[in-house]
Amino acid sequence: MSSVLHLAGVTVRRGTSTILDSVDWQVNEGERWIVLGPNGAGKTTLLQIVAARLHPTSGTATILDTTLGRVDVFELRPRIGISSASLAERLPTAETVRDVVLTAAYGVTGRWRESYDELDEQRAKDLLAAFDVDHLADRTYGTLSEGERKRVQIARALMTDPELLLLDEPGAGLDLGGREELVATLAGLANDPASPVLVHVTHHVEEIPPGFTHLLLMKKAGIQAAGPIEEVLTADNLSAAFGLPLVVAHGGGRWLARAAR
Repeated sequence: MSSVLHLAGVTVRRGTSTILDSVDWQVNEGERWIVLGPNGAGKTTLLQIVAARLHPTSGTATILDTTLGRVDVFELRPRIGISSASLAERLPTAETVRDVVLTAAYGVTGRWRESYDELDEQRAKDLLAAFDVDHLADRTYGTLSEGERKRVQIARALMTDPELLLLDEPGAGLDLGGREELVATLAGLANDPASPVLVHVTHHVEEIPPGFTHLLLMKKAGIQAAGPIEEVLTADNLSAAFGLPLVVAHGGGRWLARAAR
């Protein structure tokens, strides 16, 4: 299989603190990965490296056949789609939904004087339809529900037809109905052979959509386990990562974890 992402000994330090410690990880074409772990495990820092937004203190990060430190990140970043809370905060609430998606073609977060061709307009329209928010195209982004915003954000992340799509806790802030709608949306994305390689960061087992194939389980700046999801997502591994005796169940394509009684 062709490697899309290869981290070797990746370490990130801030002063005397080690945020990531000697992480080794390989992601191949066609795979759909979950990154799971407790708060403070290093998930967001890991995603910043994979998104080419942060360089490791030591180790090697090879992303889409280019190595950080030896590549112009401004050429690499358009090949990587990302949906995250930090990016969502920069999206203008007065922008139309159509323009929120469309402006990703230029890597900007607000419509100004740039012009878009017919292909860009059509792609934005198609993506909104794919995520069932095309009827909201003329609404302002700030009037949407949290669940609708999440789907618009994912549509935006796909605007440049990326080779790698990163989703940083897309279920955060959603109620039960919104979460289930999002899980269904991501399951459709995961099961579409035309989708890019997916990396979905979460700390909730219940947010793992059907169709995801692999799991990276993090613990205290390192890796507890990594590999095919059915091999890694065990009670022993999860209990060690979260520091609590847990029971894991699987049924109907979904996973569930709860405290052992």
